[in-house]
Amino acid sequence: MIRVVLDRLHDVAVEAIVCPVRSDLAPVSVASRDLAVAAGAAIEERLNELGFLPIGGAVMTPSGALEADFVIHAVVMSEDEPQTALTVQRALRNGLARAADWGVGSLALPPLGMSVGLVEPEESARALVEILRDHLDEGRPPLDLVIVAGTPYEEELFRRLVDAVEDEGEGQDGAGNLGRSDP
Repeated sequence: MIRVVLDRLHDVAVEAIVCPVRSDLAPVSVASRDLAVAAGAAIEERLNELGFLPIGGAVMTPSGALEADFVIHAVVMSEDEPQTALTVQRALRNGLARAADWGVGSLALPPLGMSVGLVEPEESARALVEILRDHLDEGRPPLDLVIVAGTPYEEELFRRLVDAVEDEGEGQDGAGNLGRSDP
């Protein structure tokens, strides 16, 4: 199931949270900076031990002081390479794979890619929803996906896109998950 909520990323009750970062694991957005502050020093120390990751990579760590169990740090850019739609999509897919590997049941993520600036917000949001839908079609965990909008505009945009996926006849499978119904 894909849900959309208007909230702060670190306040959503889920097992894991996706946090967009640079290759040096530094936060890249307001949501990721707020998440780092809420998680506390323990998570910062853990990230310092890890060093650098390639663009598109993802690593899972304990969540520090957050209520979630894990944070999945998805590398969407580096100091030398800007964030692009492609790097965001690759990082999200790898983040979903880490969550599936660990059997995470519920996952929250901010509107990844919305600040890229090279792609229209609707196009970026549609790509994110399609990746989430494709993930649900695979039937691997996490099956409860929460897009955490930071503004009413983002909330409306993502709700409309998620609803459109349902309206296009892609409905729900027998497990109650948003997915495609192939002809």
